[in-house]
Amino acid sequence: MSQHRPARAAVFSAGSWGTAVAKIMTDAGTDVIAYARRGEIADAINREHRNPGYFPDVDLPPTLTATTAPATALDGADFLVLSIPAQSLRESLASWAPHIGRDTVIVSLMKGIERDTDLRASEVITEVTDIPAERVAVLSGPNLAREIMAGRPAAATVACPDEATAIRLQRACHTSYFRPYTSTDVTGCELGGAVKNVIALAVGIASGMGLGHNAQAMLITRGLAETTRLAVAMGAHPATLAGLAGLGDLIATCSSPLSRNRTFGTHLGKGLSVEEATAATRQTTEGVKSAEAILGLAQTHGVDMPITDVVTALLNGKVTLEQATAALMQRPPKPER
Repeated sequence: MSQHRPARAAVFSAGSWGTAVAKIMTDAGTDVIAYARRGEIADAINREHRNPGYFPDVDLPPTLTATTAPATALDGADFLVLSIPAQSLRESLASWAPHIGRDTVIVSLMKGIERDTDLRASEVITEVTDIPAERVAVLSGPNLAREIMAGRPAAATVACPDEATAIRLQRACHTSYFRPYTSTDVTGCELGGAVKNVIALAVGIASGMGLGHNAQAMLITRGLAETTRLAVAMGAHPATLAGLAGLGDLIATCSSPLSRNRTFGTHLGKGLSVEEATAATRQTTEGVKSAEAILGLAQTHGVDMPITDVVTALLNGKVTLEQATAALMQRPPKPER
């Protein structure tokens, strides 16, 4: 990247979180172009400086532009920022790969695990593109898009095996309202972001069932314990799970009504079916899509994850709400660790 020009980022795509990160990076002085699948969204961003599909009431920076052409967005990009559903990553990225520059850093915003393969997003990226892990980064933390679009303070972790690349990304998204911290623990950041969605489903279920704040606090705390067990078993540093990409993201996702996963869980707790909750939530809920894959990782690494196990069984129709609650509360007592 030249020292005489701003960093250039292509953000794929112009959904809720993608739009928020595009705004952050533009406000940080990065030259950003968003890729939108729908022409009317790209036109609105270019002409009206708004995204009518997600934030019709929020003004976007006038220098933020959009296109429906992947090759145009990727031309000269220092960063390719991916904000798409984890389950469509492989197919979408394969079609975009020929346009990715040989020095472009790919940044994952995804918080899910690929079904069938149990791979993290960074692993899918390296497998599909043959780009080395040192050019793949992750941005993860307690980041509710609506609050960020309003300019409210937030922070996140930017992780990459190559520390210099993490620092470059940090500079490209550091604003007065968004504070990124660097890390080299990609595994810990990705697992923290993925598993917290499943725990948020459990917390939402407890809320919908009216089980009280004690039950929700119990699920958050024990959810962090099982997330940490899995992450450490897969080579992550335990401190990562106590940071922004772990505990921070877990608290925000489990506590806020803006959280899709908590909201989905609340619908389930009130008696809606998975299909009815999907229709009511209306946006991709990564915890629902990734729960079984996360449980697969736990089984592969010999890690006990009772909350994930019960939530997965509930989503698959193997247990009722009452049976799920009983399964967690009737587990044998043991030391807290």
